[in-house]
Formats: sequence, structure tokens, C-alpha cells
Amino acid sequence: MRGPFMVALAAMLAWGAPAFADDKAEVKALLQASDDLFRGDSSHAVMEMQVKTARYERSMKMESWAQGEEKTLIRLLAPAKDAGVSTLKVGDNLWNYLPKVDRTMKVPAGMMSGAWMGSHFTNDDLVQESRLSDDYTYTIVERPSGAEGHWILDLVPTPDAPVVWGRVRHTIGADRLPRKTEYFDEKGELVRTMTFEEIGAVGGRTIPQVMRLTPADASGEYTFIKYVSIEFDAGVPDSTFSLQSLKR
Repeated sequence: MRGPFMVALAAMLAWGAPAFADDKAEVKALLQASDDLFRGDSSHAVMEMQVKTARYERSMKMESWAQGEEKTLIRLLAPAKDAGVSTLKVGDNLWNYLPKVDRTMKVPAGMMSGAWMGSHFTNDDLVQESRLSDDYTYTIVERPSGAEGHWILDLVPTPDAPVVWGRVRHTIGADRLPRKTEYFDEKGELVRTMTFEEIGAVGGRTIPQVMRLTPADASGEYTFIKYVSIEFDAGVPDSTFSLQSLKR
């Protein structure tokens, strides 16, 4: 999904300007902090999600369990009509369970770009394992000039990175917490924007408690996810991530 010009530009500009010898280590640490912000050896969370589109609005509550980057189970708790609808991710594989018809369906490759739970997130967002610190080279657009300043980084994926974006612009506060991520296609057009809001203490970490995803081509639409609670390194057993657990 990247044009040859963007790849070549990344190669020329990778790791920023040589005048700043410490940039490479600093930016690597910033990107790693963003990558690992919501991750642990395992985690258990309760979240609320609101979706607004031109055709409908939905509010949902869900519970999730995760083990590293490879395994995730998400189960809807509310509304009552959708309670029990679940998604299981193991590696690159994704399954959905629909309790009303007692049916488990594996999501085929052709549907990975489809909307997850009617939101602006895609099925591919759940299974992709990209890391900003490993899969992108960077150019520094702006450095923080004080405690209220920001790092702004233009990120271009490496040729073999498992991503679909032509470019990503990532904004990080001087406190090393992300504020905004903008995703561009290979033509350089903005596709969507993720903002990170309501920074506070949750689960023993200081994190943005709200993530808001806004599509660029649909004014007024968004998907909003808020962490109600989260426990990191929760000791989630392997048996949680099975097709049997998906139906419980």
C-alpha cells in the first residue's frame, strides 16, 4: 500500500536529522511507550463504546481479556439484546460468536476490512500486530518546547511492515503520552484520526481513558471507547482464548 516515492523518502529521512545525535534513542523510547501503553503480559478490562454514523447510533459495554499481542477475547455485556456476542483473536485468526443463533463464524480474509461491531474500527484493526517502534521510520516535525509542548512525528512504514497506511502522523505530549494519530493512504490523503483524551490513573498506570476514532470522509461520525476499568498483568489463563470460551 506504499508508493515507491514514500518508501524512498523514508530511506533518506530515517532516524531524523544527524544534528540531533540523541534523537534516535529518544524517539524509539517515545514510540515504544505508545506501543505498550495499553499492553501488559495480560490484561482484563471493561469498556464502553459509542458509535455514531449517518444511519444509527449505538452504545455498548464490553469486557475484554488479552494476553500479549497475540490473543484477545471481547464479549459484549450490554445492551441486553447483544449480550454474549463475542470476538476471539488468536494470531492472525478472528472468530465471532452470535449467541442468538448459537453460531461461531471465522472471519475470512475478504472481510478483514469490514466494520467491527458496526463501529469505525475494522476487523483488521483487531488482528494487526504492527508496532510504531518497529515498523516505521520517522521524521521529526516538531519537538516540545516546554511541559505543554508536543512531539510530532511523521512515520512511514518500512517496505515489509504489516500495515495498510502510506503515512502516519503521531503526536505525543511532553509527558510521553499520545494525543493524536492521523492515518493517511498511499496518496497522502487523510483517512481517519484517533485522539486520546481524559488522561488519568487507571489500573495503576496513567493513560488516556478515552480513544475517539473519526473518519475523514464522514463529518460528524465517530467511534468512542472509554476504559471503565483495566487490570494489567492480570494472569489471564490460556484457556480463555479458545472457541469454547468464546461461547460462554
